[in-house]
Amino acid sequence: MELNASNVHVDLILKSLYSYWEQFLEQVPGIILGLIIIILGYQISIRLGELAKKRISHNTTDPLMSKLLGNIIKGLIFIFAVIWALKAAGLNSITNFLFTTLGASAIIVGLSFKDIGGNFLSGIILAFNRPFNVNDTVKIGENFGQIKSLEFLYTKITTYDGRDVFLPNSDVIRNPVINYTDDGFFRCDFQVEVLPMADLEDVKRIIREILKSEPDVVENQTHTSFVAEKELLRSNVILGVYFWVSTNEFRKSSLIAKGKVVQKVKDALWAKNYLPKPYQVLGWSSDENNVSVQLKNPL
Repeated sequence: MELNASNVHVDLILKSLYSYWEQFLEQVPGIILGLIIIILGYQISIRLGELAKKRISHNTTDPLMSKLLGNIIKGLIFIFAVIWALKAAGLNSITNFLFTTLGASAIIVGLSFKDIGGNFLSGIILAFNRPFNVNDTVKIGENFGQIKSLEFLYTKITTYDGRDVFLPNSDVIRNPVINYTDDGFFRCDFQVEVLPMADLEDVKRIIREILKSEPDVVENQTHTSFVAEKELLRSNVILGVYFWVSTNEFRKSSLIAKGKVVQKVKDALWAKNYLPKPYQVLGWSSDENNVSVQLKNPL
């Protein structure tokens, strides 16, 4: 009896395995067709994504938007190909299970990966409405540099000391964005310390002439250079010099232009004896209540 029972169980197992094998053989053509659809869908999604990117780039001057929309189109086509492949393979139950599982787990995934979802949605918002373009010089939070790319989850900024910063798109949305190249101009400034007996009007005239003669300084109705008294010290007067430069290459051009102006102003005012002279300490002595220092002007 026990031997007969074991034989019955073996027969049932063999029949079940044979049945599953027959079902598998029946589904092999569909599975092969599904794999072909996935491979073709992937290739088609890449080509259509690139085509859409090119078409969009022809109709807009915004490369960030064309790149992001091209990636979205590519992703949607591939997802459609995967769903179609599952149905072609006769795996409708798996397709329904995936939709049911995704719907049920949407809340859990949303709570677990809310930062990723926020970055993705922020990327879509930035694709259509953002305060910068590629190669714009911006400051977002504490990060200062040039915009290089906009992706689904992050914005890439290259700083002027060579660091690549990947900012989450949600941070770009939340933080104030300072764009230094939106209108193509940036105001530079520096201070000049002159002697109190200097002719301030003559000092300002000299500086204004230098600013007008410098080709890197922008001067028009909207962007004007000026010099103004800023602070009165006990021994000297502080003047503020303000002028505009182009920001096509913000960091390099502004620093070079500012350096040229500072050098010319220093040379011109030094020649007129308007700048304070350095002093040399000859010696010093002290007692309990007083300290005396002997100074000499070497010039």
